Amino acid sequence: MNVHPDMAEATRLTQAGRLADATALLQRILGNAPATAAPGRSGPPTLDLKPDAVEVMEPQGPLPHDLQGLGDVLGRLGKGGPLPRRRGRADVVPAGGRFLERAHGGLAYKLYVPSGYAGQPLPLVVMLHGCTQDPDDFAAGTGMNRAAEARGCLVAYPAQGQSANMQRCWNWFRPEDQRRGGGEPARIAGLIDAVAADFAVDRKRVYVAGLSAGGAMAAVVGQAYPDLFAAVGVHSGLAAGAARDMGGAFAAMRGGGAGAAGKAVPTIVFHGEADATVAPVNGEQAVSQAVGAGLVPRVERGEANGRAYGRTRYEDASGAAKVEHWRVAGAGHAWSGGDKAGSYADPKGPDASAEMLRFFLAQEG
Repeated sequence: MNVHPDMAEATRLTQAGRLADATALLQRILGNAPATAAPGRSGPPTLDLKPDAVEVMEPQGPLPHDLQGLGDVLGRLGKGGPLPRRRGRADVVPAGGRFLERAHGGLAYKLYVPSGYAGQPLPLVVMLHGCTQDPDDFAAGTGMNRAAEARGCLVAYPAQGQSANMQRCWNWFRPEDQRRGGGEPARIAGLIDAVAADFAVDRKRVYVAGLSAGGAMAAVVGQAYPDLFAAVGVHSGLAAGAARDMGGAFAAMRGGGAGAAGKAVPTIVFHGEADATVAPVNGEQAVSQAVGAGLVPRVERGEANGRAYGRTRYEDASGAAKVEHWRVAGAGHAWSGGDKAGSYADPKGPDASAEMLRFFLAQEG
């Protein structure tokens, strides 16, 4: 992969401990980016630096104009130390459920098993976290375990490692990680067999969803493995193939990247209309990639948890929605209807986890 010289220099300065110089350079690099780029931590593809680097800040506030605090984060990353953690997380394991630590094919993951599991085949949702997040953080912020408990689903949370990306971002913009049979898509798809080895999985009801870089990778995985995943959820992400290198990733995040013509995979897209990190046009492009022939759009408007939203359902001849596009007014780069116990989570707005599960389970058959 070609790394922009300024990004490589920022990495070198960070590793050398020259954090003030690295921060100043990043300020210049990001000078044309929106000043309020990013509540949350679902940002940068690496200090290599891959795309969402503007997001390595405290998740509940916008990025300050002077990047205050970035030096501390860069210093921790440069030394291989842990990222800052949020305190006071809610319990991510509903009563009776289990949250198990597993690994497969060099990929660590956590698996939520609902309390009602007694050996019967269950749907499986694969959840891809954003940058600087981990499975516990993502589970806390999305509340997906609670939603899965209510609907009787297994949930797998693969963890991107720092060895693959220093800020734990999925490498959604690299050609080698955009194809079937190799790279990160193959490892993520391989988790289905790993889970099914110990638990009964309904293979016709396997889904993938993600946030930001994870949302972009969910789109990639859905396009690469339409035979494995019955539906896809993209939250604050981008269309599959929206970029082919780091420079293209920055450009796509700011102004959109349509990507290659895709397969008509059932897809639900959430995007905040005030997202200053991944431009809302990317949600439109993810929808366009998923809409197949013969689907008829139907627009609805509503309000949930203090935020107005618009939803476009793309329905087939029977009236079933095969694609949904949720645009949340006033929302930034964060999981809609989430829990502040996790990063990149906005308690306002429609409950994205519940709506994704509803959409997913409606696709069976």
